[in-house]
Amino acid sequence: MTEQAPAGDVAEGDGTDLLAVRRAKLDALRAAGIEPFPHDFDGVEPIEAVRERHAGLEDGAETEVSHRIAGRLRARRGQGKMAFLDLDDRSGRIQLQAKLDVLGPERMSRLLDDVDLGDLLGIDGVAFVSRRGELTLRIEDFTVLAKSLRPPPDKHHGLQDTELRQRRRELDLIGNEETRQAFVTRSRIVSEIRRYLDGEGFLEVETPVLQPLYGGALARPFVTHHNALDRDFYLRIATELYLKRLIVGGLERVYELGKNFRNEGISHKHNPEFTMLEWYEAYADVEDAANRLEACVQHVARAIGYEGETRWTEPWKRQTLAGAIEEATGIDVLAHRSSEELAAVIRDAADVDLDPAGRTWPQLVDDLLSKYVEPHLQQPTMLFDYPVELSPFAKAKRNPDGSETGLVERFEAFAHGMEIANAFSELNDPDEQRRRFEEQARLELAGDDEAQPYDESFIEALEQGMPPTGGLGLGIDRLVICMTGRRTIREVVLFPAMRD
Repeated sequence: MTEQAPAGDVAEGDGTDLLAVRRAKLDALRAAGIEPFPHDFDGVEPIEAVRERHAGLEDGAETEVSHRIAGRLRARRGQGKMAFLDLDDRSGRIQLQAKLDVLGPERMSRLLDDVDLGDLLGIDGVAFVSRRGELTLRIEDFTVLAKSLRPPPDKHHGLQDTELRQRRRELDLIGNEETRQAFVTRSRIVSEIRRYLDGEGFLEVETPVLQPLYGGALARPFVTHHNALDRDFYLRIATELYLKRLIVGGLERVYELGKNFRNEGISHKHNPEFTMLEWYEAYADVEDAANRLEACVQHVARAIGYEGETRWTEPWKRQTLAGAIEEATGIDVLAHRSSEELAAVIRDAADVDLDPAGRTWPQLVDDLLSKYVEPHLQQPTMLFDYPVELSPFAKAKRNPDGSETGLVERFEAFAHGMEIANAFSELNDPDEQRRRFEEQARLELAGDDEAQPYDESFIEALEQGMPPTGGLGLGIDRLVICMTGRRTIREVVLFPAMRD
């Protein structure tokens, strides 16, 4: 009987004796003329498909149906004339039965003595149901597909060390079924988002990741240098400005689902490399974007069979930003539109613990939102009507009597206590866009390294004429956190950025 994996976590440098034992078994296979790393193994069925084929069979039922499966050996029980093994693939796990009178002494010995837990095996077997009701394949033949030279994580405890799980995601996936399922769900979420948007007439497009000028968000970029062109490029911080140029070009409904990069801090909801969905729809506004976001996420929740506590498929709560802040703190931020006034009210508020010293008015509003509103928005919620000071790139909110409101047509969507999406009625007036770029340039000169640079090419595109447009950005990583019950972005990104 081969060794069991060591208890607890797998640690680099441990188990030298086990490595030597496994290498000796590798040599034994080769000495017997067996290639332990073959080129292929054709005709494999997913384990899930095998289970579906025989669903409903009674306990003890025999079949004459043969199957070919492949996967990783996860457990083994028994010795001598009969043993049972568990094999995993991406779709699930199945029990195998090895019998001496079927395999013969030599093959039986090789399966029990030269094959280790963690090895990848190809199995040809006949399906039956054990007396205990377990669907099982009786092994008629097996093939070693890859010899595992390192022991897997303990089969009972999985891989528990959080940092090791994130640095060595392959071990996490081998050892923890919950991790595998989370990333399978992530893939399904992305596929269903695409399915929804494609069905609504959107075109999926690709815009540059290396950009000569970054834009579309207020963030610090990563900078790199292209030797042949002898110029600096930036990893994109957003796809917005290029996608809007496609709207100008007449594509009318476009989306991009891909990576953005921001040279900023790391937290439970921030990673310097993250996945965003942005879509832009001509002849639409912020209300259309809100309705479409709700419909898209509801489609995803139904398609993946979401069964958690979040009420995705019910109508989402909608309220104004100012109303939400006043409900949480008693402070009407729109009644105090200077930093001095708002700071004084914050100091006098009995239930507000913020130091307003040195903070601008938009910073104070954002502080109130971040501390007293956002953490409590556990169910899907949209906050509308942001002050223009917090949203310099959205169209002004329409007022029936034509008066100024000081607000813009923007909403942010929240769930599980964090922002998941942001949407605008997009600014399409080139002169107003130029004025706002100039304001950003002044902020940059004043030392704001997250200000957006002036983009003359984008202004020229707007001067060609961009139709009324609704645009939205949805954080895929954060949506996956919410839909899989994870706690941090590191748990839903396969290989998160980490310190040395």
